[in-house]
Amino acid sequence: MEYDDQLIEDAVLALLATFSFNNGNAWKGFDFQVMNKLHEKAFITKPWGKAKSVWLTPEGMERGRMIADQLFTKPEKSDRT
Repeated sequence: MEYDDQLIEDAVLALLATFSFNNGNAWKGFDFQVMNKLHEKAFITKPWGKAKSVWLTPEGMERGRMIADQLFTKPEKSDRT
């Protein structure tokens, strides 16, 4: 099966934003190629090196939160349950 690289990048960015702390710091335990692509698109700081975390750029945080809202928000319960 072939996966859509853009959808994977979006999901990783959403997870980074969802689980970030200190206003944009996130653990970098994701695929190296995906992290490099997110860096090339200026959504995160450099993902290589000894640091165990990356910083999301303001653009990365905004896009990541938007995607996270689309992917992870629970539907509202209706009164008809």
